[in-house]
Amino acid sequence: MTEEVRRHVINYLKHDLRYDGRKNLDYRPISVEVGLIKTAEGSAKVKMGDTEVIAGVKFEVGKPYPDIPEEGTMMVNAELLPMSNPLFESGPPGIQAIELARVVDRGIRESKAIDTKKLCIKPGEQVWTVVVDLIPLNDDGNLFDAAALAAMIAIKNAKFPKLEGEKIDYKHLTDKGLPIISEPISITVLKIGEHFIVDPLGTEESVLDSRLTVATKDDGTICALQKGGSQPLSLEDVEKMIDIATTKSKELRKYLR
Repeated sequence: MTEEVRRHVINYLKHDLRYDGRKNLDYRPISVEVGLIKTAEGSAKVKMGDTEVIAGVKFEVGKPYPDIPEEGTMMVNAELLPMSNPLFESGPPGIQAIELARVVDRGIRESKAIDTKKLCIKPGEQVWTVVVDLIPLNDDGNLFDAAALAAMIAIKNAKFPKLEGEKIDYKHLTDKGLPIISEPISITVLKIGEHFIVDPLGTEESVLDSRLTVATKDDGTICALQKGGSQPLSLEDVEKMIDIATTKSKELRKYLR
């Protein structure tokens, strides 16, 4: 069955056509909502076609790592619920959830998006930890790009809660946002046969050969790469996929504003 679907997908791609009528390098319609989770310090929902992801930001106070006593930290978690895709299973995070969280985390971390030194409260004693939680509401392909965009928008939307000594008052948020110094965008490019596409549908993801997620900074500088899929990529493939990702990142960047 997979081989039959693959033949159909490739036959469409030969004509620069997708199952939903798009061209190979077109994104589906994108919409963004912010501040929709009242119990989070920042939140965003990104919808790409029928794929929907919610990102929530929470703040915690704790001790810094010994090797960076004057820097706060950030972590990203992802939970893939069966309600969003029947292929997902309940229970501890599986390999897909772990990879999704790591790819999103790496793009933000390696771009130095957040000035972690400004998350320090008392050197060696207290720092802020920024926790980003990702939950897909519906998975119809391309969770990587949707989740990365939702995470960055939620981070920009976040406000610090009041801090009284060591106690956080989550019911009262300040006007102070996170110290953001870079705004990364992640673009995932798939290779299916000899064809390259972006923003894949779930059906297209099921027959991919390889994929490459490319995170770039505001100035186009590459800050993170993540390869997936069972087939290798040539240097020519990687260069082409990076070129596509760099170009498409300019289209998605407007949603950060």
